Amino acid sequence: MKNKIIVQNREVSIIKGDYISLTDIAKSKNSDEPKDVVKNWLRNKNTIEFLGLWEKINNSNFKGVEFDAFKNDAGSNSFTLSPTKWCKQTNAIGIFTKVGRYGGTYAHQDIAFEFASWISAEFKLFLIKEFQRLKQDEIDKQQLGWDIKRTIVKMNYRIHTDAIKNNLIPPNILKSKIKFIYANEADLLNIALFGMTAKQWQEKNQKLEGNIRDYATVEQLVVLANLESLNAQYIKQGLETKKRLEKLNTIAIEQLHVLINDSNKRLENK
Repeated sequence: MKNKIIVQNREVSIIKGDYISLTDIAKSKNSDEPKDVVKNWLRNKNTIEFLGLWEKINNSNFKGVEFDAFKNDAGSNSFTLSPTKWCKQTNAIGIFTKVGRYGGTYAHQDIAFEFASWISAEFKLFLIKEFQRLKQDEIDKQQLGWDIKRTIVKMNYRIHTDAIKNNLIPPNILKSKIKFIYANEADLLNIALFGMTAKQWQEKNQKLEGNIRDYATVEQLVVLANLESLNAQYIKQGLETKKRLEKLNTIAIEQLHVLINDSNKRLENK
């Protein structure tokens, strides 16, 4: 998936979440031959040292021996280096060249900011500002999605509690006892989805504020909303607690597998 930001009236592409197009950045210096700008930057000894340090920190498969050879030759008049050659010989992951759609040379944000600094300090500052704005927008959208799903869970909770009230609470029961029936049914869902009761979660997470559902993933909240509706129907059908738990647990596992696999596919396509 491709994103783009506008930096000083120039479009800069971003793929895989935080890999920024060096080709687009280079066009601010030479719009006709941006590849040459990137290659000239790679000839610099300071650049090679920076790239090598980044890889050593972030890439356990980085080939240090091959890196040392580049480092020793960097800066000489005869030294040339392309992104493809750098990646192929050192197993680097911080920079790569993509062909076809969205083609060009891309680099992790840390490296892209360093490259932008070499191009222009002013361009780098605007690049960082726009990149941070994009990331904040993504966070806001994710949070909005989480809030909407949390609201759906709360709406379904009303359906769930009404089913408990109308079908599980005996007539003339003491009010002090009613809350235990609701709590038991809530924990039935907690066990089916999270594998533990609310109390067990609190005992394991004493330093955290809130409850088990406050720390649920978006996928878990979606499944929880479904479980509440299903449990309400099971209660009306008169299914015993053990049977309901078994059915809800099976459904929770199936739905989580589907949702998580779908989320992973979306991430792979970014």
